[in-house]
Amino acid sequence: MTQIVDLSVPIGEDTLSPPSVNLQFQMTSYHRGPGFWQASKIEMLLHTGSHVDFTKHVQEDGETAVDVDLARVFGQALVVDLSFAEANHEISVADLETHAPAIQPGDIVLVRTDWTEKHWGNFPTYYMESPYCSPEAAQWLIDRGAKAVGFDCFSEYCARLPNFTSEEFIIHKIVLENGAILMQQLTNFSKLPTDRRFQFFGPFIKIRGAEGSPARFFALLD
Repeated sequence: MTQIVDLSVPIGEDTLSPPSVNLQFQMTSYHRGPGFWQASKIEMLLHTGSHVDFTKHVQEDGETAVDVDLARVFGQALVVDLSFAEANHEISVADLETHAPAIQPGDIVLVRTDWTEKHWGNFPTYYMESPYCSPEAAQWLIDRGAKAVGFDCFSEYCARLPNFTSEEFIIHKIVLENGAILMQQLTNFSKLPTDRRFQFFGPFIKIRGAEGSPARFFALLD
């Protein structure tokens, strides 16, 4: 029997965006009677909670949500088990060379630290003390043909800083400018196998002009 593993975090009015913007999720509900009827609007950064990033995030003429085919976030995935990573651990090439299974061109690579499982909702600790990816490690994944890379931590060190520059947004630039997709704030990687590939899905909202989109990530396990 196929098992669905939900890889997305819950968000709500206690959820904060990354500290570079530090925007709190807001939802306003409207009602009409008699009886019960509700319609709600939300205000949130597109990069709040589990989300996908596109090249418009780092390039003025980059692709947006309507430009990206779902095939780029659907397919065979594998896990790089770095669950030993503690707070503020820099994910290095040595980590990947030691712990990554063989990556094939077109794979979706999920980098596991278990940070989101342990600290999601614990703001600002979640952002300010997370393991993060080194530029060399991001390039290592791209060089091996990953078509999408997902992290269960706050992958970009500079993004925890309020005054970072666009040129310092290096993990995003390495992944996105090389034609891959960056997926962030995933969770439940501890429920995924580390000894085989599996089907992964990253559906997102098709928003015109959007440099990112909320997503409901999940995996199917046989």
